[in-house]
Amino acid sequence: MIPHAGTARLPATTLHGRDREMGLVGDLLDRARRGRGGALTVLAGPGLGKSALLTAAAERAGDAFQTLDVRGVRAESGIPFAGLHRLLRPLAGQLAGQLAGRLPDGLAGGAEPLAVCAAVCEALGEAAALRPVLCLADDAHRMDRASLEALAFAARRLRGLPVAMLFAAGVPHPAAPPPGCLDDLPRIALEALDDEAALRVLEELVGRDLGADVAVELTELAGGCPLALAELAAALTPGQLSGTAPPPRTLPAHSALRARYQRRYLRLAPGARRLVLLACADDDGVPVEALTRAARADGVDPGELEAARECGLVRVADGTVSASTPLVRSVLYTDAVPGERRAVHRLLAAALDGERDASRRVWHRAALVAGPDDPMAGELAGAARGADAAGRHGEAARSWQRAAALTADPGVRRDRLLAAARCAWTAGRPARARALLRQVEPDPAAGLLRGAIELGDGLPVIAVWTLLDTADRTAADPATALAALTLAGEAADVLGDAPYRAAIAERAAALAPADPAGRLAVLHARAMAAAFRGERREARAALREVLALAAAVDDPAYADVTALVLGDDHAARSLAARSVAAARRAGDATAESRALAVLAYAEVALGHHAAAASAARDGLRLARAAGHRNRAVELRALLGLLAAFRGDGAAHEHLAGVPEEAARRGLARAGALASWALACLDLAADRPADAAARLRTPTGAHPAVRTLATPHYVEAAVLSGQRAAARRAFAEFERWTGEAAPGPGHRAAAARCRALLAEDERVAAECFEEALRLHRGGGSAFESARTALLYGHRLRRARRPRDARVHLRDALRVFADLGARPWAERARSELRAAGGAAETPGRGDPLAALTAQQRQIAALVAAGATNREIATRLMISTRTVDGHLRNIFTRLGLRSRVELARLAG
Repeated sequence: MIPHAGTARLPATTLHGRDREMGLVGDLLDRARRGRGGALTVLAGPGLGKSALLTAAAERAGDAFQTLDVRGVRAESGIPFAGLHRLLRPLAGQLAGQLAGRLPDGLAGGAEPLAVCAAVCEALGEAAALRPVLCLADDAHRMDRASLEALAFAARRLRGLPVAMLFAAGVPHPAAPPPGCLDDLPRIALEALDDEAALRVLEELVGRDLGADVAVELTELAGGCPLALAELAAALTPGQLSGTAPPPRTLPAHSALRARYQRRYLRLAPGARRLVLLACADDDGVPVEALTRAARADGVDPGELEAARECGLVRVADGTVSASTPLVRSVLYTDAVPGERRAVHRLLAAALDGERDASRRVWHRAALVAGPDDPMAGELAGAARGADAAGRHGEAARSWQRAAALTADPGVRRDRLLAAARCAWTAGRPARARALLRQVEPDPAAGLLRGAIELGDGLPVIAVWTLLDTADRTAADPATALAALTLAGEAADVLGDAPYRAAIAERAAALAPADPAGRLAVLHARAMAAAFRGERREARAALREVLALAAAVDDPAYADVTALVLGDDHAARSLAARSVAAARRAGDATAESRALAVLAYAEVALGHHAAAASAARDGLRLARAAGHRNRAVELRALLGLLAAFRGDGAAHEHLAGVPEEAARRGLARAGALASWALACLDLAADRPADAAARLRTPTGAHPAVRTLATPHYVEAAVLSGQRAAARRAFAEFERWTGEAAPGPGHRAAAARCRALLAEDERVAAECFEEALRLHRGGGSAFESARTALLYGHRLRRARRPRDARVHLRDALRVFADLGARPWAERARSELRAAGGAAETPGRGDPLAALTAQQRQIAALVAAGATNREIATRLMISTRTVDGHLRNIFTRLGLRSRVELARLAG
């Protein structure tokens, strides 16, 4: 990143979340290296990293290129060719003989523009004859027009030269065009980093000692701006770093970014400034009609809003005017004098009307109150209840918090803070919820919420401790105690901890609830404890009671988990689907994401991988929105596993950071899933020894995943010559299938393991045939094909090539149809070795492995659409388009849009 005086900066190599952009830069450099030069313009708002991208481009070019760089300077923007003079000065000595008299001394104010443009082209061509050239023009919007026009002239004539040009220009808002003379060049617009990339930037800047809540708060405040993250991180106090002091609410006083926003604001006319402040006075923005009324009441022309929008301080979307970013809001609202803030709140309180804005009206009136005011606090509490009931949980949290601040009675204030924390958690703001809970004295209600937050966004082991303590304190209130124990059980499942499960079951049994839902929860706890102890017959007996009771309740939550763990996959799927429907009716995103995760697991067990991926993606979306990072990590691991089953390299994208995050948070199940996924990739790539090593140790941390992964371990161990270890592992799996009586998919896997371990060829054949028969009953074409591949391999090694070819052709056809390329290659190789024709039946559609939406995006790329145009056409975000493109490139083995357009065109 180009340094900014007096401010923190990111290391030049820090480019988290910019894979797509660096891919385009890499393509540009590759083409230039091959003599097919070109240009690219990078557009970005303040602090989004355009300078860092250019620095990274220079690093990637390395010594293979001669790099020429210039940065636009406002003080020289009126001097013709000043920028060009600085850019090309290094060539003056190098090319003195060839271009004497023209460069750089020819760049005078009276020079003929066409002659200069031609000289620039000739200079670059001569330099490139010695070594490819990379030209970097940063802050191009500040460069003198003559220089920029000359460089743009040259950029249009690079096709046959080993020259790459990168321009970086600042724009006030994403839709703003580049400087006019660059308008016809290819361009990309940098967008804000997503939350995961922003957290990685913070980790690199501060290290892992930064409290998780502080990191989340800073990420939300920075709004994906890398420079803001750097400036905020550099200004953290020791207390803020540890989480004992509140995180900053705005940029530090010395911030260069803050100064930039202030300059833009102060350049506006007074009326436009008032409109900006009105928009910044409400976290959710202001309806256009209300802003118009407030402006007119203040004697301001609403038309001045356009100037504020053009300079990038506000945005207008869906009938609402809001600050363009959280940073802009925090800086401009904080910098306004108290009298200005009171004035805009008064104007908005009068301008907002209608039932929908009732709570916001009250909130703005409350902003005018300085000290305790019980009547106003009561109004805010009523507004908070209304917002909460309407699903506006973030708004409700703010109203409850403000109501608490205006409340004199300590007990009432505590209840309102607790309500604010609950709403903040429901709104997906765990860090905010924890901050509010720190203001509340410990009690059972607070303990239940603390435990839920730790389960979703903290350390599950702390969740278990907190929730068990809460259950003990509320034994006289069975409903609350049982709710705490149920959540504690979920945390124990994440940890894979049998002793915790036993303690939970013992406490639950002592409560003896009479209602069906309560008895269902107790039975669930008993069945899970028995399953974790390995007492499967007792667990099966409890499961039968669970299934009978589940039919009598509206929401069979957690009965689905019981069925899943005990191998009744069809019942698990049915119960999970009912839980999803019940959660949707209640508008409970937390419960819905939990049920979707169980549904995904059930579909995996049934071999329905596409349905599992769909449920997992929906659950992941909800988990992220609800602030449930632990569930999000696990669902990413599950999506990685589903991709890894097929040998799809996209698994690495899903799994990025999962093992580290799982280890840091104690998410044993997610970590075990990630190990299983990586082992599946090893198996697909014919690395059985590596697969066996992965499955031998890490999955031991979670008993349920260890059980489910056993067939893959047996396969890997047998293929790598570790038959004794394979037999030991299979003995436990065989006991499970015998006692738990799971569905046909698990029994097919057991039969396949017996076939792999069989010494006698006749026994092996019988077991393989049994496995194929069970696969047909279970409906998993992919697993059936894998069994057919292993069977064909065994038959070929037994000198039965004709019989082997039958099964290998079946396997190849299924793998090809499912887009499982590595497995198809394995089948093709085996088929050749067995003396069969190894061509794939029908080439088919090259995009067949893509989802429907990915195929739409590929077609639009082939038609020349930009990411923003694709997002508008398909009514999705540009980030979603970016994500789909990364998946498309990985799945099809492509590196650029050009290759995709060629394939899809």
